[in-house]
Amino acid sequence: MTVEEDAEQNYLPKKKKSESDDDKRRKKIVPGSLMKALMRPGGGESTPSDGDQVIYHCTVRTLDGVVVQSTRSENGGKGIPIRNVLGKSKMILGLLEGIPTMLKGEVAMFKMKPEMHYAEEHCPVPVPSRFPKEDELHFEIELIDFSKAKVVCNDLGVLKKVIDEGQGWESPRELYEVKAWISAKTGNGKLILSHTEGEPYFFTFGKSDVPKGLEMGIGTMARKEKAIIYVTNQYLTPSPLLPVIEGYEEVHFEVELVHFIQVRDMLGDGRLIKRRLQDGKGEFPMDCPLHESLLQVHYKGMLLNKEKTVFYDTRVDNHGESLEFSSGEGTVPEGFEMCVRLMLPGEIALVTCPPDYAYDKFSRPPNVPVGADVQWEIELLGFEMPKDWTGLNFQSIMDEAEKIRVTGNRLFKEGKLELAKAKYEKVLREFNHVNPQTDEEGKVFLDTRNLLHLNVAACFLKMGECRKSVEACNKVLDATPVHVKALYRRGMAYMEAGDFEEARSDFQMMIKVDKSSEPDATSALAKLKKREQVNQHYFLCHSTHSRNGNIITYLYQFTSRK
Repeated sequence: MTVEEDAEQNYLPKKKKSESDDDKRRKKIVPGSLMKALMRPGGGESTPSDGDQVIYHCTVRTLDGVVVQSTRSENGGKGIPIRNVLGKSKMILGLLEGIPTMLKGEVAMFKMKPEMHYAEEHCPVPVPSRFPKEDELHFEIELIDFSKAKVVCNDLGVLKKVIDEGQGWESPRELYEVKAWISAKTGNGKLILSHTEGEPYFFTFGKSDVPKGLEMGIGTMARKEKAIIYVTNQYLTPSPLLPVIEGYEEVHFEVELVHFIQVRDMLGDGRLIKRRLQDGKGEFPMDCPLHESLLQVHYKGMLLNKEKTVFYDTRVDNHGESLEFSSGEGTVPEGFEMCVRLMLPGEIALVTCPPDYAYDKFSRPPNVPVGADVQWEIELLGFEMPKDWTGLNFQSIMDEAEKIRVTGNRLFKEGKLELAKAKYEKVLREFNHVNPQTDEEGKVFLDTRNLLHLNVAACFLKMGECRKSVEACNKVLDATPVHVKALYRRGMAYMEAGDFEEARSDFQMMIKVDKSSEPDATSALAKLKKREQVNQHYFLCHSTHSRNGNIITYLYQFTSRK
């Protein structure tokens, strides 16, 4: 960027930040309506800002010193400080404006006109009973602490304050096995739980082993993170960790997330479960073989019987050699591949798999019974990403495309239609970045792309998705309007969908554009005629009439005229 361009960019008008409701309220403040007197100075130099959680004691007095309301126990309160999040919590206008001027530990007296507290028009905070809202009052505030807060739920019932940052970005989720040091205090600082010695507390995420609000907070934490999780009573549910919750308005949990084991329900129904036994290297899921790759694994397969009978072990039955396979080609059971794709290099996982994702739809080892659930202990040794086409010449690109297409054809013949379609579509996506340089290259490229679209159309047709098959054929006919094979396949898709006139038009067009296709077109037209006759013969029409108060239903069967 040139100096002139840089200067011009600096003077471009910036998008105006939308005005918040609190900003609109602040505009109502008039001089003299809010006065501050410093009673005890605070420490440091920073003051609270939007997004900070502020913790403070508040005592409200009349101008002659009578206590109206207080959080302090010595003034008749419960001894529990108030917690608000600036910019999120509903606060009276005087505190919304006044607290951001305070330092940590500071005590200040705010003298407020009625419109600065509960007499404000449309005040968002409910007026306490018997509160003198029409009076000018003193609000004594002690700012105990403030810090950035993670809002875990929108109603502010669960907040998190990070003490020490964690490692990585993965957080526990349902079924994960978690180990954590946990202690808990009430809002007034009374210790009610301390699990900080011996072994860390172990629980399964999502099984109600800890209070709901605590689990929500832990679900935002990374490994080794240390945090305080503030939970109000609506999120305090009974649990083995804290069986008794009555009487607590809020609880502050101090948590150090020691470790968690990834456990994933791959299908969402509890049948295919992947449990990580040993961590791998890298960040999940960025460093997993999510895309089609060449993978190297060791694995041991076991039946889910009492003996956990081993039916195959690469280290024993494969002379110690690992298994090498390409993902997306259907060369291993579907459940096996699904789980390996979510592993990190060096990770060891235990996979429990139902028969329909194991060997009931795959070549079954001789000692695995039909309908058997199995377990695999899998170690991902490493993987290689597919070849990057960037920098390849045209012929090399077409060679790579043909290899993938041939694999797709094999999968199609094996009935693995989704996998086959994925192969064809992968090449078509790559083709978006290919630019032929000569007429000859352009012709080869167009022919190959048309062939791939027709392969996709064939997959959709076999899968019963006739409309999508038609759409795939249209992509060919848009580029090559007289493509006989595209007309034939689209006609078959129309016929399967019951659009007989469109099908007839495509089959007849085949003969017009290429006489050599007449036998195929004639055969297709004959098949179409039979399909129409069958539809007419078995067309049932229900007609309902009323006679003398009785309902009579007639069933008609129509046959085609000779």
